[in-house]
Amino acid sequence: MTITEEQRRTYAYEDLPGLMGLMTGDEKHGPAATSTLDVLWVLYDRVLRVRPERMGDPERDRFLLSKGHGPMAYYAVLAAKGFVPVDWLQGFGSYDSPLGHHPDRVLVPGAEIGSGSLGHGLPIGVGTALGLRAQGLREPRVWVLTGDAELDEGSNHEAIAFAGPAGLEQLHTVVVDNSSASHARPGGIAARFEAAGWSAVMVDGRDHEALHAAFIAPHPGRPHVVVARVEPKSS
Repeated sequence: MTITEEQRRTYAYEDLPGLMGLMTGDEKHGPAATSTLDVLWVLYDRVLRVRPERMGDPERDRFLLSKGHGPMAYYAVLAAKGFVPVDWLQGFGSYDSPLGHHPDRVLVPGAEIGSGSLGHGLPIGVGTALGLRAQGLREPRVWVLTGDAELDEGSNHEAIAFAGPAGLEQLHTVVVDNSSASHARPGGIAARFEAAGWSAVMVDGRDHEALHAAFIAPHPGRPHVVVARVEPKSS
């Protein structure tokens, strides 16, 4: 489908609740979506070097939504930034809608991966960073958004353990921590990454200035993780 200039009209952060409100249905995973809203907005509004007109540019940043089982906020931000038409939102999750309950990279403009199966986004991010390095592309950055519960999956720990010693400076991970993980981590989430050689920062996941500062913090020679704490999922 061709997206017109009117459909690409951009919106402000204050418009996001209204855009999310266009999406209805029983499989919304509302708490999973709203927990990521501020992180997504700051990334797309102030950090990521990617625009609708350069989605195929080899020098673009890559954003991988590992936390794909609650994509409403992601779709709202993509619509706000002109990647997808706003009128797609009302069909969210329907049979003939490109906006499924899990994002599909073939159907959703701007989506780098199909996601929703817990624990695979960060390993894909590691592979993406290695691929960019092998091609000599040093400027593009790889961003992976995951949830704290996903860190219960062993595949993520293998990715964490590999990326630090490999010095994958282009790799960035944001862990949205809404206290939904099943297994405790002595010392906290950030300590797990630091032990593997990552640069790590913990911030308030609703504070846009704190998020931005954490996202752009220098971390020469090391991958970088930002742990964004938000209200518990049950609240």
